[in-house]
Order: sequence, then structure tokens, then C-alpha cells
Amino acid sequence: MGMTAMYGTPDDAESVSTVHRALELGVTLFDTSDFYGPFTGEELLGRALRGRRDQAIIATKFGGGTLDDAGNIVGGPNGRPDYLRKSLERSLTRFGTDHIDLYYQHRVDPTVPVAETFGALGELVREGKVRYLGISEASAATIRAAHAAAPLSAVQTEYSLFTRNVETNGVLETVRELGIGFVAYAPLGRGFLTGNVRVLDGLPESDFRRTWPRLAGDNLRHNLNLVDRLRVIAEQQGVTPGQLALAWVLHQGDHVTALAGTKRRTYLEENVAAANIKLDADVLERLNLAIPIGAAVGERYVPSSMARIEE
Repeated sequence: MGMTAMYGTPDDAESVSTVHRALELGVTLFDTSDFYGPFTGEELLGRALRGRRDQAIIATKFGGGTLDDAGNIVGGPNGRPDYLRKSLERSLTRFGTDHIDLYYQHRVDPTVPVAETFGALGELVREGKVRYLGISEASAATIRAAHAAAPLSAVQTEYSLFTRNVETNGVLETVRELGIGFVAYAPLGRGFLTGNVRVLDGLPESDFRRTWPRLAGDNLRHNLNLVDRLRVIAEQQGVTPGQLALAWVLHQGDHVTALAGTKRRTYLEENVAAANIKLDADVLERLNLAIPIGAAVGERYVPSSMARIEE
């Protein structure tokens, strides 16, 4: 997402180089959506993986909003069978491939029963156009209903030391019970947990975090105190705050992985190194005490975006 939208001016050349370096480092899962841009996220990843398709697991999403053929947002979340099929065909063309490895419903459509949506997605799996299915930002009840209609392989939801809703709303428990993988997005708290974001003035004018509730007014001051607690523990462990935040997510279970977004090779290499960090029970407990569930203040999206999320 950050390579083409939301986080300031894109740098396509560096982004492509970052994807190539990720492949060299053994990264296999690349996550995007038709909604990023819209379309430009898929187009960029398609170019970056040209001639390297067999090295990557491509994960993309549909239905975050209704998009026309030109990439204009013309409606809200869309889970209609005819729309998801059209969305898939457009994505296949942008990637230049005959199948998507992991296809997510980006946001739940409250006007279409999820069983109807996943019944149609199951047909795409049987046709060989999609290998595995996922859903993003869905409640535990919706996950169960989708999984009953067509087996889910992944649930993607925001999860970090800053955002731990899935520990209390039944989502983590549900995916563990059903044998579904959990994919944590924004594991670095949208970069905030790295400690590199301390004032809004340092962010590009087009960076969506300028409107992020967690960086507004008193929220920023409160949340910076939490980052400083993380930094102390990270220094004691000889790692960066971002690496410690990523390692914490990866220690939440064998079924949990993390999407560490970045636009630059330097940060990519730092993030990948976090996979080799081992945290003992004492460090995990100190982190839980330093940034307990609900410690961060401010919503994780503006109200219009929060309305599209199932809690």
C-alpha cells in the first residue's frame, strides 16, 4: 500500500528494487489490493514480479470499495458475485498471470450475505483462478460464516502492540480454532512504533497519517510515551524498536505472520532481520506491561473508514 498510495510521493524505481531485494532475502508473500491507488499497487507489483512470478505468493484483495474500469471509486464495499469475478479478471490482467495465490475480500459488504460472496469465491478456486481465500477486518462470526461457505486460509487484520483488538474480540481465538492463518497488517503501527515519527511536520503533505487520530493533539503525546517504553526494552535487547515490535507479533503463534510494509531497501533489510529475533517469556511479559491491551489512544482510522470495519 505504502509504495503507491497513502504515505507520500511514490518512488517506483526504489519500490521495484525493494521487491527484488525482498526476493533475494527469501521473502515470498507480497500483499496488495486493487484499492491501493486504486490499481497502481497491483500494477507496480506486477511489473516488479515480471519474470519472477514463480518466486512469489501474490496476495491481493477486492471489494474495499466499488471501482469502475478507470479506477474511480463509485461505491462502498462490494461483495456481489458478479463484481468479485470482474475484479478478479482485472487483477489477473494487471499481474499478467493466470491465477492469484491468495484472494481476500478486503472489506465485508453489509448488503450481501458473506456466504453468498464466499460461495462465489469457492467457484473461482475450483476453476483454478484462485488458489486460497482470505478475508480482511471481519468479525469472528463473519469469519465462521465465510469459512463454512468456502475454506479460509487467511484472515488479515491490523495487529500490533498498538492495536490488539483481535486478542479480545474473538478473532485470534477463532482462527486458531479453525486452523486459519492470521496475517497482521500495520505491525509497526504505521511506522509509529519504529520511533521515527514524532511530529506531523516531518510527514509529507499527502501522507494519510496527518489525519490519523492517534497522531492528533494529546493522543500523540500519550502514544509517544508508549513508543519510548518500547525503545528502552529494544535497546536492552540490542535491536531497533521496529524490530522488537515485529518480533513481538511473530511470537504470537505459529499461525501468525506479519506484513511489514516499506518503500525502501534499507528498512526492508532491518524488518527481515526481525524474523530471527528470539524473545523469551520475560521480554514478552515486559512488553505486555509496557504497552498493554488498549494502551494506545485514538481510533485507528477516521470515522468513515472505521465504519467499514467489523469489530
